[in-house]
Amino acid sequence: MYKRIIVPLDGSNLAELALPYAERLAGAFGSELILLLVSEPTESEHQHMQQLYIEKMADLAKSNLKRKAATAKAVILSGEPAREIVDYAERNNVSLIIMASHGRSGIMTWAIGSVVNKVLQRVSIPILLIRAKTPHTEASTEKIFNRILIPLDGSELGEAALPHIQELSNKLSTEVTLLQVLAPGKHVHTIGGLNYVPFKEQHLESMKTEAMQYLEKVSKRLTGTKTITKYELRIGDAAHEIIRFADETSTSLIAMSTHGYSGVRQWIMGSVAQKILQAGSKPVLFVKAPGVKS
Repeated sequence: MYKRIIVPLDGSNLAELALPYAERLAGAFGSELILLLVSEPTESEHQHMQQLYIEKMADLAKSNLKRKAATAKAVILSGEPAREIVDYAERNNVSLIIMASHGRSGIMTWAIGSVVNKVLQRVSIPILLIRAKTPHTEASTEKIFNRILIPLDGSELGEAALPHIQELSNKLSTEVTLLQVLAPGKHVHTIGGLNYVPFKEQHLESMKTEAMQYLEKVSKRLTGTKTITKYELRIGDAAHEIIRFADETSTSLIAMSTHGYSGVRQWIMGSVAQKILQAGSKPVLFVKAPGVKS
């Protein structure tokens, strides 16, 4: 599934947080791991040092992967970072982009600003974002994908991440939890404006029953892999409950579709994904639903 993986680096230690994740996946899938550094035009005088840096990082990756079927190489490009990352990924049939949510311009700007934001919107391939505050030690490398949370919304488009976790579960021993969050009410337009109306208890119970049946059905699709599958239903705000559940269960990865009932922009830029990117502390794998345009 992940034949070719790229990791954009900028020379910072925090950006290198993506490397253990990339090496773990590359080793499991026998991937070609490409460490990519984009030198902006204003940094031309530093290009030699940047070349030495990215080659050194590639050599370290090769050493870490020497007993695996995977390979690693360094690539340095010149231009605007987001554009070059996207163009390189599309030209070279890249299967996965792994980026740390930090860069030279600061955590907040890198996490929700120009580079990651542009890459998220422009490419159709999966993107794994590693938070700058994600704890990591060498001892935990083997466990960085051991507990995966998949938020679902009940739609087929919202299940886009499932095949990726199925493939991952065939390679690594994992524990997967399917999570659906039901809103306790809905906003309705009234004469006085937009009001929030709680669902009646009978209606909410019917929604719960339907959701549990859906989760049970989806969980059966993960049978036959090395994974232990669980499912959970919660009531409340989707983003808040996803973040809270991930923290409570020491989730190592959240895998979610970049499409749901609320639309692609709502998942990528809107309330759910934006809150998870801003307030969450877990790595997130975003998989764009089939047929959804960049």
